[in-house]
Amino acid sequence: MSEVRKFETWDYVVFALMLLVSAFIGIFYAVKARKNTSTGDFLMASRGMSIIPVAVSILVSFMSAILILGTPAEMYTAGTQYFVYLIGMCAAIVISALVFVPLLYPLKITSSFEYLEKRFNSKAAKVTGTLIMVVQQILYMGIASFAPSTALEAVTGFPVWATIITVGLVSTFYTSLGGMKAVVWTDVFQSSVMLAGLLAIVIQGSIVVGGMSEVWSINDAWGRIDFFDFNPDPTQRHSFWSLVVGGAIGWTSTYGVNQASVQRYCALPTLQKAKISVMLNVIGVIILLTLTALAGIVVFAYYAQKGCDPLSAGYVSNSNQLIPYFVMEVLGYPGLPGLFISCLFSGALSTMSSCLNALAAVTWEDFMKPFPFFSEMPESRKTLITKLLVLLYGGAGIGMSFMAKNLGGTVLQASLSFTGAASGPLLGLFCLGALFKWANWIGAVVGGILGLILPLWISIGAYSVTTRPSSLAFPTNSCSISNSSITTTMSTINSTIFDITTPGFEEP
Repeated sequence: MSEVRKFETWDYVVFALMLLVSAFIGIFYAVKARKNTSTGDFLMASRGMSIIPVAVSILVSFMSAILILGTPAEMYTAGTQYFVYLIGMCAAIVISALVFVPLLYPLKITSSFEYLEKRFNSKAAKVTGTLIMVVQQILYMGIASFAPSTALEAVTGFPVWATIITVGLVSTFYTSLGGMKAVVWTDVFQSSVMLAGLLAIVIQGSIVVGGMSEVWSINDAWGRIDFFDFNPDPTQRHSFWSLVVGGAIGWTSTYGVNQASVQRYCALPTLQKAKISVMLNVIGVIILLTLTALAGIVVFAYYAQKGCDPLSAGYVSNSNQLIPYFVMEVLGYPGLPGLFISCLFSGALSTMSSCLNALAAVTWEDFMKPFPFFSEMPESRKTLITKLLVLLYGGAGIGMSFMAKNLGGTVLQASLSFTGAASGPLLGLFCLGALFKWANWIGAVVGGILGLILPLWISIGAYSVTTRPSSLAFPTNSCSISNSSITTTMSTINSTIFDITTPGFEEP
């Protein structure tokens, strides 16, 4: 195996620049909007945003380090079947644009849960949805910021606690200063960093292997190229039905009714532009999922040529460490490892800032604004309160990151599962209101609570069941454990990065 390089000066420079630019965008929009202190401008950008920035912001709001680490790991270990998940995602985006955007946009709402109150004529229905969303968002903020922290410690030795605080403070800083405009435009910047990081892995990796045709041939020879499995067995890890149908349901919730999405497409001036901003995400998810999938098969082809799978050889302790390991071994140009770490952190920052903005919006609109004490305040004080809410939830996200750090892998997986389990009942609440005229608030509240408890119980229980071992072979004929430099360099990875078993995009 090749010697694994360490972080150098240019890597730190690239990483620091990404953080500084993100913070600067928040300062810029805080200064620009200093004369406009309304909550409408802070939370909704006065409903005057442009299509492309909003479309990009919606896209990267649901992209985290889990996508960048988990999807390539899935392709590496289990083959290309997971890629058909893209069909379900694209179907969900189309359904959301044609059904839920026309349903919610005309209401001119700030919180998506205002619809539930209007439809069921019940504050209880609104509060039920809001509470599910608040808990879900806090959990996901912690997880999304923790995952890249472990990667940074693995390749630089920078402590996890320091990285968690850095991510939390930077995202809270620019979100509390600049509001929706800062979040959207920072997402645009960070999306370019993510794209550059993924392209670096795919392009350099394929060059080293000998071209994409060679990458494909190697994966085919090792049995990795397999897209369609129509087995109806629900206990099977992946099938066409679970990936496409399950993916479509989960992502309809994300793009159609998730607060982060609703808040963004409702920030556009017309319904037509709101529809277009959501539909453009079809292009975005095709690009991102394709790049992460290609990264996985490129990394496998590289180690197949070398004849040694790092996972089997013990150089890494779980599959999600493969991409950081590959980057440090192959991307030897100054600044490229720093670009990859910036890619991971851009995913964390965009997700966390979107969560903070969404949480501040629903807390103000659903819990505080209805009380005369708050509604009669001057606009400047209302805006100050929403900024303080961002700071409050930023602290909660940092705290959740430290909980994820201390609780370990199984609880981390359970927390990820919770974010997915919450999407179903949230979508169910909106579908109940939109499709069933006779439904009342009691059914909405009871259904929402039970709809959360049951899938959560199933998801957490699934982690206690031993999964079936992979039937695919891995290259081990040239492995050697005598290279002490690799073993020493990667020891931090082995003790810090947890096994994230749900690759791909995640709902914040």
